[in-house]
Amino acid sequence: MSGVALSPLPATVPILLSTAVGTALCSASANTLNQLQEIPYDAQMARTRQRPLVRRAISPLHAAGFAAVTGVAGPAVLWFMASPITACLGAANIVLYAAAYTWLKRKSVSNTWMGAVVGGIPPVMGWTACGGQILPSADYPIHLFLPSFLTETPLDMSMIDNPLGAFALFMLLYSWQFPHFNSLSHFIRGSYAQAGYKMLCVLNPQHNALVALRHSLLLVPICSILFPLSGLTTWAFAITSLVPNAICIRGSWAWWRRCGEKEARVSFQNYLWYLPVMLALMMVHKQGLEWRRWVGIQDEVPSGGAEAADIPKP
Repeated sequence: MSGVALSPLPATVPILLSTAVGTALCSASANTLNQLQEIPYDAQMARTRQRPLVRRAISPLHAAGFAAVTGVAGPAVLWFMASPITACLGAANIVLYAAAYTWLKRKSVSNTWMGAVVGGIPPVMGWTACGGQILPSADYPIHLFLPSFLTETPLDMSMIDNPLGAFALFMLLYSWQFPHFNSLSHFIRGSYAQAGYKMLCVLNPQHNALVALRHSLLLVPICSILFPLSGLTTWAFAITSLVPNAICIRGSWAWWRRCGEKEARVSFQNYLWYLPVMLALMMVHKQGLEWRRWVGIQDEVPSGGAEAADIPKP
């Protein structure tokens, strides 16, 4: 729902709920299709051995039926209640996860990069559900919101609805997944090896930690440059986001240097709280959102502007 919350376009409760329901249905379909293909491999791993299909709590036929119904219902809800492009993104994510990602898990370590793409799409779906665009055009050009000390151009709020905002949301979720998932995979790499998955944590644990560190570092310019530059947040977010980023980079650095299970767990725990904290900070620094007026600390400026406020009353 981050795409809906951070979108500069107005969002209604029906749009919010239908986007949440449609995305959940798409996710359920993709997950079910994934588990249908991995029954023999899930049976070999302790953490997946209790899944319903492995335990035969439900039959593959029932699971396939559920995947088909949710796979049709999810994009349909998004198409009719949100927007066609949101529905197309939801359907594409089902295919990417259930086909490309699932197939790559037994073929190449690039499966993690494919999984990161899948994880980066949902916030873009929230963006498009509100009417936002994801590709630049003559009507929706890319506009850069420079810091006030670098430009004298007045802030034009109408230009915040530009494709750079969608790209920023995608990149945040895309890069976050590497330190989050790579650290998790490190301390369950024995299960992946047993099931025969081609995971970086199995083939090269040191490089697995290095990839996580790279994306931990990449999250700094994403938060401190890309988001304010897109206009989604003010430039104050560039400063406040440095604190959580610094804490998480320190954990990723320690894990890369020692490559130990303890350090991997610390890094994993860091990136559990990282995303909600960052999204909360983004809402605090959302461009155009005057929190002081919203909570009643600061009076509303009269419609005539600051000048009208100075005119003495008779």
